[in-house]
Amino acid sequence: MLTEIFVFKKRRTLMKITSIDVYDFGKCLNYEDCSPICIRINTDAGISGFGEVGLAYGNAHNAGVWMVKDFGQLIIGKDPLRSEAIREQLFRTTFWGMGGGTVINAGMSAIDIALWDIKGKYYNAPVYQLLGGKINEKLRAYASQIQFDWDLEDRNMVTPEQYAEAAKKAMAQGYTAVKVDPVGVAANGNWQRTKQDADWRLRGQLPQNVLKLVRARLQAIRDLSPDLDIIIELHSFTDTSTAIQLANYIDDLNIMYYEEPVHPLNAVSMREIKENIRIPVASGERIYTRLGYRPFFENRSLSVIQPDVCLCGGISEAKKICDMADTYDVKVQIHVCGGPISQAAALHVETAIPNFLIHEQHSYGIKQGLRDTCVYDYLPDDHGELTVPELPGIGQEITEETMAKTWVYTIQ
Repeated sequence: MLTEIFVFKKRRTLMKITSIDVYDFGKCLNYEDCSPICIRINTDAGISGFGEVGLAYGNAHNAGVWMVKDFGQLIIGKDPLRSEAIREQLFRTTFWGMGGGTVINAGMSAIDIALWDIKGKYYNAPVYQLLGGKINEKLRAYASQIQFDWDLEDRNMVTPEQYAEAAKKAMAQGYTAVKVDPVGVAANGNWQRTKQDADWRLRGQLPQNVLKLVRARLQAIRDLSPDLDIIIELHSFTDTSTAIQLANYIDDLNIMYYEEPVHPLNAVSMREIKENIRIPVASGERIYTRLGYRPFFENRSLSVIQPDVCLCGGISEAKKICDMADTYDVKVQIHVCGGPISQAAALHVETAIPNFLIHEQHSYGIKQGLRDTCVYDYLPDDHGELTVPELPGIGQEITEETMAKTWVYTIQ
């Protein structure tokens, strides 16, 4: 048997990366806040793999395109099955790779995901099988960001009644959990990331007008059902003091966990918050690689981590982060806020880890235009649950129509 395995390895034809296509979905979608960047790594064996740069939102979109260009030209001619060697090359020999940061890791993540897709197709196996096989048959999901409603078009929710109505829509589709940012939309309807309001103060000390409206919004959702799990997202709008103040003010509403209550890289402040509230603390969307997570594990500040496969270093690094979390008995909710490629990649990691908690079904992900960019449509069923794709690789590809009409940059 060992001889047969050895012969198989010796006879494997060396495969080489021949080119990389970078697709900017912003050129074919009319979404102001969500423009995924996806890549396709092509090989001389005719096998291609798809990945996604985790910068579909925020203000680093264009940097993601050129990050893949810079790193992509270094791996032309490499064997795509040697994903660890490629990751080490990009991490250790590019100088800035070891420095990390959002854009660097987003570029590395897209490449790594595409390499795993190639690997799965080469071995005719879904990626989760190559990660150790299925642990979780069903993946419970929550409806994410209902402060923007839960519909095919986003709009800012303001009144408690509107928050309750958005949660009702999600519950009608089978979701048993929702995530909401109750502070991000001010009383006048402005989203605080794009237009801050002086009378909607979120740092220092929360004024009574903020506290009362935020609690009313959450109470309206809680009144729908005592069994509905509510996750609070704060997007780091609050500081240490106001995060503690708010958590204690709504302590009786049975919140599932409390996401990004303070600067996402501040492990000391995160620990201070955890020590002064009863709600479990979560973070991870803006934490990258095992090195970034290490201080949060060591000071026990997080009960739930939220690595983004398209930002933290790819499937390879995400699996290592999740395994590292398991040694500290920390649960995992993969962060998903991009296109269908990111959704598929997340499902493979979540299926193969013992500390999976819940899957994020972002409001972006239910928009028809975004769903139409790829071949397969993976959404939760009527019970609010998903199953992992069983196709070889990650089980998702960009449609030919999308590739034909979007902007593309080819590295070769």
